[in-house]
Amino acid sequence: MTSSPRSWPLSWIARSHRALVFGRRARVLADALAPLIPAEARSVLDIGCGDGTIASLLAQHRPDLAIEGVEVIPRPSCQIPCRAFDGAQLPFPNRSFDVCLFVDVLHHTTDVTQLLREAARVSRSHVVLKDHLSESSFDHATLRAMDWVGNRPHGVTLTYNYQSLSQWQQHFAACGLQAAQLSTALPLYPFPFSQLFGRKLHFVAQLTKR
Repeated sequence: MTSSPRSWPLSWIARSHRALVFGRRARVLADALAPLIPAEARSVLDIGCGDGTIASLLAQHRPDLAIEGVEVIPRPSCQIPCRAFDGAQLPFPNRSFDVCLFVDVLHHTTDVTQLLREAARVSRSHVVLKDHLSESSFDHATLRAMDWVGNRPHGVTLTYNYQSLSQWQQHFAACGLQAAQLSTALPLYPFPFSQLFGRKLHFVAQLTKR
């Protein structure tokens, strides 16, 4: 991440993205993620929680949950309790939370397995994940463009580390996790934009510890 001032084109892109995309995306993701958090869960760690918007919407679905977050650079305006971490090691003992949550975080890392393994360590039973699927060079190019528009204006480090389904499955296995549920049915964009930016580029999954 960087803290350099945004130029006016980036500021304009950020405002436009928030007005046209951000609100719908947050609502759709909260609706899709809430059923993946087990009914018996009481605590959730949102890893890379951003401003806490999605976590706060999840809390409306599930008022029984205590949700807190971690961020490399916590935002003063974050809507949930949030503490800093180094992006690699989670500052919690083993099995500290019922569920760990990632929303479009792991493709920003250089080592997907490292942080996913940390989430498996810190969670008692489940990891809930939203990320991307890249099965072709066209998928990769589309995701790069989407990532740049959504994140570059905020100074987010972009690694474009997108994975195919088979690669995700290898990461899950390396971390002692398996996908109990996985879906690409996410109506993040209205027609006709969904034909390009939707397709099967996005997925949510409920991972269980073996």
